[in-house]
Amino acid sequence: MNPSATSAELRPLAIGELIDRAATFWRAHLKPLFVLCLGFDLLNYIAVKVFTFALTRVVGVMPGLQGPRPGEDPSETLAQSGLMLGMMGVLYVFLIWNFWVATTAAARYVVPARLGDPVRPMEGLRRAVSRLGTLTATYLLSLAWSLGVTLLLCLPGSIVMGLGVVAGVTGRGSGGNAAVTVALIIIGAILLGVGALAAVLWYFLRFMLLPPVLAMEDVGAWAAFKRSGALLAGRVEPGFLGRGTVRAMVLSTVVGGILVAVSLVSGLPAWIVRLSHGGNLLDPAAQAAIPQALLVPAELLQVVGQSLFTPLSFVVSAFFYVDMRVRREGLDLERRLAAPEPTTPSP
Repeated sequence: MNPSATSAELRPLAIGELIDRAATFWRAHLKPLFVLCLGFDLLNYIAVKVFTFALTRVVGVMPGLQGPRPGEDPSETLAQSGLMLGMMGVLYVFLIWNFWVATTAAARYVVPARLGDPVRPMEGLRRAVSRLGTLTATYLLSLAWSLGVTLLLCLPGSIVMGLGVVAGVTGRGSGGNAAVTVALIIIGAILLGVGALAAVLWYFLRFMLLPPVLAMEDVGAWAAFKRSGALLAGRVEPGFLGRGTVRAMVLSTVVGGILVAVSLVSGLPAWIVRLSHGGNLLDPAAQAAIPQALLVPAELLQVVGQSLFTPLSFVVSAFFYVDMRVRREGLDLERRLAAPEPTTPSP
């Protein structure tokens, strides 16, 4: 590919153009992107299987995780539930971290290819490994920042639920207060769920450009944290869709819808096996009794399906990074000025 010709093609893209070009690039580079993504998805699968196995062992040792039994101390049941939530939190933190590593590796391959520079998929993997310390530090910063945002967004629901609990304690025995208590707790639970969902969406939007920054720019953890926010903040063109966060939200919604649909379709065999052999999906012991010779191939089929389409989100993130740099920093002009002048043969 000619770098000067590719640089000449760089220009600000509309959202539809950006998605179309990202999809075209994904189809053209499907094999290397699939191979690059498959390793990370298999690592996620192994982590989930280890977590499931550990959870079944914990349930066997602590039956209170399946629910309170007659005569059992409620504090013990609460402690056991807290242990399960803690294990789920550790798994969640690892999965998101692995997602950032995979996105960084893919961005190191996609961005140079988008700019017309020669690149191999292995270079992306080497870049991700070399930036692992900085990436982890930045990831911890993002978690700390998102924790404050989550507490802020979940505060209204927590307050309403707290008022419901207080009303129930102070007005015990009163039918009217009971109705108010139930209403407050339900409304508080809804607000709490909406706040938690908004916090998750905010997190992925705020740090959407963090992996491409780590992949392409030699900056430290704090600088990458600020840089990714600066590229996304503010407005890049008139209108509602001109805000960086709105553009990121539209792109994430479109790609997320595609990935959810693919995950549901590719996961049908695994769900059929779980329902036909495991019965209750909420019972870890029943799910552990499913023959792994049936479950593992079905789950691996889902992993392969996800590895085919998950790179699309990586490509969209990388293309969005290039587009924001073109709009904010004139990357297209910089590339044209840096491109060598074409030489004409002497007569």
